[in-house]
Amino acid sequence: MKTLGKYSIGLGDRFGHQGGAQLKAIIAASLKGVEITPVWNKSNREHTTIGTQPEDVRIEADSVTKSAGFNKTYFVDADHINFDTVDRFIESSDFFTIDVASYIGKKANDAEIARFLKSVEKYTGDLKIPGTKLSFKTSKSQITQIAEKYLFSAIKAWDIFRKIEEAKGKNNFVTEVSMDEVPYPQTPVELFFILKMLASENIPLQTIAPKFSGRFNKGVDYVGDPNKFASEFESDLMVIDFAIKEFGLPENLKMSIHSGSDKFAIYPHIGSVINKYDKGIHLKTAGTTWIEEVIGLAESGKEALAFVKEIYFKSYEKIDELCAPYADVIDIKISSLPSKKEVEGWNSKKFAGSLRHVPGNPDFNPDMRQLIHVAYKLAALRMNEYYQLLEMNEKTVAKCVYENIYNRHICRLFNIK
Repeated sequence: MKTLGKYSIGLGDRFGHQGGAQLKAIIAASLKGVEITPVWNKSNREHTTIGTQPEDVRIEADSVTKSAGFNKTYFVDADHINFDTVDRFIESSDFFTIDVASYIGKKANDAEIARFLKSVEKYTGDLKIPGTKLSFKTSKSQITQIAEKYLFSAIKAWDIFRKIEEAKGKNNFVTEVSMDEVPYPQTPVELFFILKMLASENIPLQTIAPKFSGRFNKGVDYVGDPNKFASEFESDLMVIDFAIKEFGLPENLKMSIHSGSDKFAIYPHIGSVINKYDKGIHLKTAGTTWIEEVIGLAESGKEALAFVKEIYFKSYEKIDELCAPYADVIDIKISSLPSKKEVEGWNSKKFAGSLRHVPGNPDFNPDMRQLIHVAYKLAALRMNEYYQLLEMNEKTVAKCVYENIYNRHICRLFNIK
């Protein structure tokens, strides 16, 4: 079976130019004793917006690993696919993030619910997690509500998985199930029964991406109580560990943190908990590479700075259109966005500092960063010009990408000094 490493990072690269810099960060971590499996991921929405194809991601991943002499395992992830979008990803991908969020809340038929309820009768009453102090009170009505909310989505996950397996063959890819893009988090009890549903469908799950409490806005820090997150994360981790033994799920099943980039407030908690239980983690960082490209171009000055300023001006004009697809994962205060007149007078340092996520930097503007995060469509409309600028300023841009992934993400998460 294709197996994901204990630690893995989803490396989004919307324009396909930064694979080398991303891989350099992975290699740097390995020199410090932290082995991380790189997973290049790109969603159907991003391909559609930019006009790229899934095979472009495979070409990039194969090319940069070959150039670097990287002989370890790596993957290409069909990110957030469903039954209707998976076909175009099957040939080039070997990691599939099956997104079931849109199916949550839809009810399975009565016979399927009854069959599931019968299979979990023994968990009614006191649900204790062996080897821990964690326990939950469960009732038949509560479990019925969970089944009515989640069972249909688990069945759809099986349908999508089977479609992939028929084309790729058994054990030839990694399966993740994501349910993070919903309004409310799953409780540890819900997660336990969801894992039972997925196990009942014989899905060889290697990562699962639940919805946590708090806000996981794109490209900025966690919004919420980090201690509450830590408690929730630890409970989920213990539930997963028990479910692996109880339901026969793959032993390497681990948590996946979606929109995990820049969540600096919770990285120490994640690191502490996974170290405590000797568990793995999958962190998705899609989108921040594009922002680092903008920062690198800003630092390059001249026509590159002028280009990214124009991207910002246009994004300000089209803010509603750009933000609509990301409404659940951004939170922009328009009053905090600098005006065109202000930005016109900015030098490279001021523009780059406003976007670079360095806590405590008075120039940093999280609202501007979120807007640029969703503005990649505007660069795609001027693709040739954008690519020329990336190539002309490759050294500066690649340095920004590397430092972001290695220093601000990997070192923080894994406590590398």
